[in-house]
Amino acid sequence: MKTLLMTVFSLFAIVAFATEPTTGGEIDINASIIEWLGKKVTGQHNGTVKIKSGNLEVSNGKLTGGMFEIDMTSITVTDLTGDMKGKLEGHLASDDFFSVADYPVATVKITEAKMLDSNKYDITADLTIKGITKPINFTATMNENTATADITVDRAKYNVRYKSGSFFEGLGDKMIYDNFDLSVKLVMK
Repeated sequence: MKTLLMTVFSLFAIVAFATEPTTGGEIDINASIIEWLGKKVTGQHNGTVKIKSGNLEVSNGKLTGGMFEIDMTSITVTDLTGDMKGKLEGHLASDDFFSVADYPVATVKITEAKMLDSNKYDITADLTIKGITKPINFTATMNENTATADITVDRAKYNVRYKSGSFFEGLGDKMIYDNFDLSVKLVMK
């Protein structure tokens, strides 16, 4: 009996130590934000968009996965005021850009997180915009309960065509560059 108890205890100890503790958690949508920057030949515009929901997965203190939803209905322009601000926000929500009425949510799902050093990760993820999913790659930094990343997105891959040089010729100084930048800050509860 003593041998049986020792064997059971040993097996329990092996299983307990072999299992990696998993932590992480739900994203605090009030403390998290995405800032965006879009450029055109004659200038640029910037603003914010809110996180709708999401979670980050952490195992043994290392980022291992996660996903978050972007509330496309919350696109805000921060470099304009008054009528021009409202006009651009409406245009970004329209079918010329993000078709927000049909696609109110965009998603980012981490498919791989490779640690580069103590708090930096090479992230591969699936980004879905307007129902189109494409892989993206970026570097993220994880400090305690906050993950940050700067991501460049090629809008042409997601059928966002308005004044894109990838779809239209002869736009001259009316062309809007295909790449736009996202500065993402995700805070876990």
